[in-house]
Amino acid sequence: MATTEAIDVVMPQMGVSVSEGTVTKWLKQEGEQVEADESLLEISTDKVDTEVPSPASGTLTQILVQEGETVEVGTKLAVIGGDGAAAAPKEDVPEPATAQAAAEAAAVSDAPATPPTADTVEEAQPAPAAPSETTEEPSTNGKTFVSPVVAKIASEHGVDPSQVPGTGRGGRVTKKDILNFIESGGPAAQQPAAAPAPPQAPKAPTPVAPAPAPHAAAQVGESFEPMTAMRKGIAEHMRRSLDTSAHVTSAIEVDMSKVSAIRSKLKKEYQQSYGVNPTYLIFVARAAAENLREYPWINGEIRGDQIVTRSYVNLGFAVELQDGKGLIVPVVKNAETLNLLGLAKAVTDIAQRARDKKLLPDEVQGGTFTITNPGGYGTFHGTPVISQPQAAILGTYAVVKRAWVIQDDMGEDVIAIRPIMNLTLTYDHRLVDGALAGRFLRDLRHKLETWDESTY
Repeated sequence: MATTEAIDVVMPQMGVSVSEGTVTKWLKQEGEQVEADESLLEISTDKVDTEVPSPASGTLTQILVQEGETVEVGTKLAVIGGDGAAAAPKEDVPEPATAQAAAEAAAVSDAPATPPTADTVEEAQPAPAAPSETTEEPSTNGKTFVSPVVAKIASEHGVDPSQVPGTGRGGRVTKKDILNFIESGGPAAQQPAAAPAPPQAPKAPTPVAPAPAPHAAAQVGESFEPMTAMRKGIAEHMRRSLDTSAHVTSAIEVDMSKVSAIRSKLKKEYQQSYGVNPTYLIFVARAAAENLREYPWINGEIRGDQIVTRSYVNLGFAVELQDGKGLIVPVVKNAETLNLLGLAKAVTDIAQRARDKKLLPDEVQGGTFTITNPGGYGTFHGTPVISQPQAAILGTYAVVKRAWVIQDDMGEDVIAIRPIMNLTLTYDHRLVDGALAGRFLRDLRHKLETWDESTY
């Protein structure tokens, strides 16, 4: 039944560490009828692209945030039902009752089933001295609202948010704004003096960090396109990972003869009966999940001055989106409990829903170890970047037939043709030493080269 009351559509909380989202596409226009749970718009965050369902049936009477705009979680995006006469909220102050309540309710309903990672815990908790979302704070540039994430970062670095140029809706300071300001050297001017200095001659005021220089005009053969929210998130995450972890990569060669034989045997059954393909990736993932139970540090993380280990394995799988213009890492929870068929079904499902923008927020969080598979394109080696705050990432590469030295029944060395795969383990050397990484790869190779169908 269509609603006659005005129902607000708000920017959802897409994970506890996400404070804002970008409207990428409206699937309905003002005046159109929409059914409850029908896809209403597409949004993008630094963690996931997804569709937002309509909260009610009725007429879409107002669209308040246009395509391409980035707004805080809880911001009213549209109105369904009512007479459509209500004014849009002010640009510089969110509606406290609506925005804050919606963000808090969404944060509770979308909380991940597994314990949040270190960076999500830190980002989700506002600094003790940070002002609440509904409390106006002093400002010299007209901004009266910062999210708890921005407030915490500002507090930690001694930065006055009012001095940071904001690019968010209504000039609000976003997480990216505060991080860019800090990286540009802005905090140096914000540090308080240890003791009052004697009177000195007047000095010129400390300049605010300059705004980025405008882009140069396109040259012949050049073109510009804006970075999407996801691309910006990937860029920030990769740079932060390199700044955080001491990256080291080790590699090993694996004879996939037994895996190849079993795969050929299972392929027809898996495809016809279950609609999944038992790829080499699935075999590696199953062996890795088993191996990680024996190497808790490689499945762990550094959290402050503590080492965190787990009794479960949440495997993340890097999935390419948009013809190479996007990347997302959905997570298979408790992968150690799944057999080969169960893991094949789970990976096929999350990969397809990632491409179709159907993932739930919880499905891109809580990963403890990641696997990336550039081998599908023929590459044979790489040095992936660790997904923070994890300790390692496994790279799987093309299976290539090569001349290989083996021992025959007489114990003599002979040359044979074997399907060989390279595996790389990129690990955080702050936690994982080379010897530990080497043993992990050795044992992983052994599991693959001696694959027992009844075991896995």
